[in-house]
Amino acid sequence: MSIASDTRFWDRASRKYAKGAVADQAGYERTLDGTRALLKASDRVLELGCGTGTTALLLAGDVQDYLATDISAEMIAIAAERHIAQPIPTLAFRVATAEALAPGPTQFNTVLGFNYLHLVRDLPGTLRHIHRLLAAKGLFISKTPCVGEMNPLIRLALLPAMRAIGKAPYAGVFRASELSGQIFAAGFDILATENHATRGNDNRPYIVARKR
Repeated sequence: MSIASDTRFWDRASRKYAKGAVADQAGYERTLDGTRALLKASDRVLELGCGTGTTALLLAGDVQDYLATDISAEMIAIAAERHIAQPIPTLAFRVATAEALAPGPTQFNTVLGFNYLHLVRDLPGTLRHIHRLLAAKGLFISKTPCVGEMNPLIRLALLPAMRAIGKAPYAGVFRASELSGQIFAAGFDILATENHATRGNDNRPYIVARKR
């Protein structure tokens, strides 16, 4: 398994993914509301792992600039189709990873990563790069499934078996406390940790962190 195989997985899954419904709509709405409350009209926002653009299309109209990125060209193609149907001048989609984006003279005020951090292969490295992309005191807002707190049967047997036959992407295994520790170690102060789940025992902490 490699980044290239991850890309192929998401390219293959893109059309089915686009047709799927949000599993926890109420929890998703809470995440959107919480994020909107933190964004300012003058902000430059980067979203990592944007998928087919659902969240970007809902948030981009509230800020000055919004760049939404994903590793999958097929996901971005669907997002671009949606953007044509729902044009937002402040929004742009691009095929890219966090590591492929170079810090520029005008940095981002906010970086978003929803259902993203468990999919990156070098979590400490990705978090450090996000830190470099942010302006002073910039915010990193994430919501991440913590695979380390899943049922051991799923985590230790089912997921590895599915990955072996190409039915699941790479997923990092960590607990919520470990994720918070990694974010802090990358140079962030954690301002808030919330549980937005409204269905079942979904350990997917919503974390707001500020660049030190």
